[in-house]
Amino acid sequence: MPHTLASRPPAGLRVHRLSDAAFAALGAGRPDAATVDELRRAQLSRHLLLLREINAAVPVPGYAALVAAERQDPARVRALLARPLVGVWATRCLTALRAGASRAEVPLGHLAALTGDAGPATPPLTAAHDGLSISVRVEDRDPLRAGLGLTPAPTLTPAERDRWQQTLTGAWRPLVERLRPDAEVLAAVLDCVVPVRTDPAARGISATSADAFGAVAMSEPADATALAVGLLHETRHSLLNAVQYLFDLHEQPDRLGYSPWRDDPRPAAGILHGAYAYLTVTRFWRSRRADPVAAFEFARWRAAVHTAASDLLAGGTLTAAGTRFVTALRAEVEPWLAEPLPAGVARLAAGANADHRLRWRLRNRHVSPGDARLLADAWTQGRPAPRITSELRAAPRRALEASSRLDLVHATLRGQPAPGSTPAGDLAYLRGDPAAALRAYRERVVADAGDDAAWAGLALAGGPAAVRDTPEVVAAAYRALDVPGADPLALAGWLSS
Repeated sequence: MPHTLASRPPAGLRVHRLSDAAFAALGAGRPDAATVDELRRAQLSRHLLLLREINAAVPVPGYAALVAAERQDPARVRALLARPLVGVWATRCLTALRAGASRAEVPLGHLAALTGDAGPATPPLTAAHDGLSISVRVEDRDPLRAGLGLTPAPTLTPAERDRWQQTLTGAWRPLVERLRPDAEVLAAVLDCVVPVRTDPAARGISATSADAFGAVAMSEPADATALAVGLLHETRHSLLNAVQYLFDLHEQPDRLGYSPWRDDPRPAAGILHGAYAYLTVTRFWRSRRADPVAAFEFARWRAAVHTAASDLLAGGTLTAAGTRFVTALRAEVEPWLAEPLPAGVARLAAGANADHRLRWRLRNRHVSPGDARLLADAWTQGRPAPRITSELRAAPRRALEASSRLDLVHATLRGQPAPGSTPAGDLAYLRGDPAAALRAYRERVVADAGDDAAWAGLALAGGPAAVRDTPEVVAAAYRALDVPGADPLALAGWLSS
């Protein structure tokens, strides 16, 4: 007996499940078509269950018409109910009702609009190559599109829509030729794109929602490569959200830790999301690694994904299912670590990862003023350093990666000259002169003890162990000294001993 809107769920209703082999392949970022279909069906079941709960709590306008329409054309109605923004709407409604909102306060009208005449729509984005096609709806009118967490852009003009189309056409051919399995997953998962306003502080922004399987909110991409990377990245978030609807992957999903992709502390669940999305991004750069920029990105992210997966497995925050999933993820990326790359590119990539972790510690791990004073007093009095540790604190707001040193590396790999304002330490670091870099970064710290980039530079240039391992402790002690011209390297050496 099929499960319909008009019927109660039968006792023998089919349960959504995945075999161990399918689950492991999914963890490795290589789901087959049957697995993706199962996840999509599970999301439709979720929407239907949410809708039943809402209608049981309060009459929903358009529900009876939808039931009648389903009898006439079940496939069409199921396709409408599977749309990502239905999940956003249904979750919002049920959450409001359970919080005690009145019927007038709940946006119940979306369902009636879904089956009615919605008026003109922006034409979908399409592309085809070598027998594989993709069609993506453009959600640039529905008010619910703000539910993906970013500020929606206005309805696209024909010229803006044409730019999106040209960029997708340019992205699709190389995706199909170099990463066909990933292109197949992308075509099967991606339902719609929600254009959003650009963020002046970011090169490009994108997001997904756990309630909107198959929807990607994205600012207009700079080029075909940016679009390909953004869509691959965000659709993997959709896949993982669907997995987490069926399986508990975390015992402690909220435990904070280091994420190589963000400048703020992230919960374990967020770190897994980053690792899973960047696994496919790493595969993308691996397919292009003959180019120096792509080789650099491949080197960075293969190490970052492996580190994040290893930290999750060692952290004790995963369930048995989560351990199986992350083990498969790490096993996928591990062989890539041995693939040779140009020595200069590998050095800069390792440095970029180290730089990020150092700046992350300086930003997010804190030493109490009292402990910093203890260190400063011990130093000035010639006593051994007391053992001081730092505390991880949650960031007050989301922080995406931002580094002028990383921007300089990217520009250099593209063959662009360094800006005239580039600090001497960064230039020396870039050309592989650690002694000159160390001197320059030391001068910067003496001039401005609050310069986190300079503190990280001291570590990158081979400073004492303490500044490499616990830069936040060295920096806190130095700032507490209040001694003009004090040598940060001498202090770091004292702490290292």
